[in-house]
Amino acid sequence: MKKESPGFFSLFPRPQGLLTAAGVVTCAATLFGFLGRFSWFLDLFSHFRVQYLIGLAILGALLLVMRRRKTAIMFLGFACVNLLLILPLYFGGRNTLPQGGHNTLRAMLLNVNTRLGDSERVKRVIRDADPDILVLEEISSQWMADLAWLTNSHPYCLTQPREDNFGIGLFSKFPLAESVVAYIGSAEVPSILATINTGQTNLRVIATHPLPPVGRGYSRWRNEQLDQLPEHVQSSLPLILLGDLNISPWSYHFRRLLKRTELRDSSQGYGVQPTWPNYNPLLRIPIDHCLHSMHIVIIDRSIGPDVSSDHYPVIIDFAITDESTEKVPTRQIQRTR
Repeated sequence: MKKESPGFFSLFPRPQGLLTAAGVVTCAATLFGFLGRFSWFLDLFSHFRVQYLIGLAILGALLLVMRRRKTAIMFLGFACVNLLLILPLYFGGRNTLPQGGHNTLRAMLLNVNTRLGDSERVKRVIRDADPDILVLEEISSQWMADLAWLTNSHPYCLTQPREDNFGIGLFSKFPLAESVVAYIGSAEVPSILATINTGQTNLRVIATHPLPPVGRGYSRWRNEQLDQLPEHVQSSLPLILLGDLNISPWSYHFRRLLKRTELRDSSQGYGVQPTWPNYNPLLRIPIDHCLHSMHIVIIDRSIGPDVSSDHYPVIIDFAITDESTEKVPTRQIQRTR
């Protein structure tokens, strides 16, 4: 019997082939994510571990139904690799206060977005959260005008507004014993280093915002800033570091930062809490961070509501457990008017 010529529709791959191709690409992305120390481009693949996990789990399940067992098992194995990287965020956090009286403080980090954010929504979210310490990023001169009311609730502050998405501000209900705008690394973007007298003890606060890794140069500047942060973290005081670090917990450079500073990730024990981009749930990853020293216990950590920025706020309730730290006398209070 004569064979029929291939028809037009036979040129299209079968569903199994499409699923297999998608899975192979995702497996490759999983592996590329481990090579971020060697290439800025490969480092980008490290940020989407949750997406890889879900995608490979679905593809593996579908191929099992289609009786493509070997391929399905391979995809499910790679899904487990990503799961093993994600699971540690759900365990091991210190979230129980020791015996004795400890005041709970609240910090809030919010990247308002220079051009997108809604000042009324920001105002409502800040008032509802009522943080003791507030870090705002991407503030401009217009944002400072819109946020002038903040000096009533948070009179102690230091701000460096800019028009290029790298303005930054620290607002506190407590006096600032020390405060300075610092430029860490060669990217010339501002960070804030401050000591806050909480009444219980002094607290060191670092607010920072490295460049996004959108190319070789920007990635180098981001990594340089992360590499120089440990010099500013060395302090006998309890310390929190707040910032849109433009990096996820699974990047080699983030793990290196934790190792060199000996700081802890506040999301430990609270799981994956993605903050960006709020307009695309499928690509959302956690890049807004609060790191802290061993003197601090995280009581709660949550993501705040939408403020029309491309970031969600991060809200952290914490307590300072080391009350033996010597207090620093209040020297200068800088306010924004």
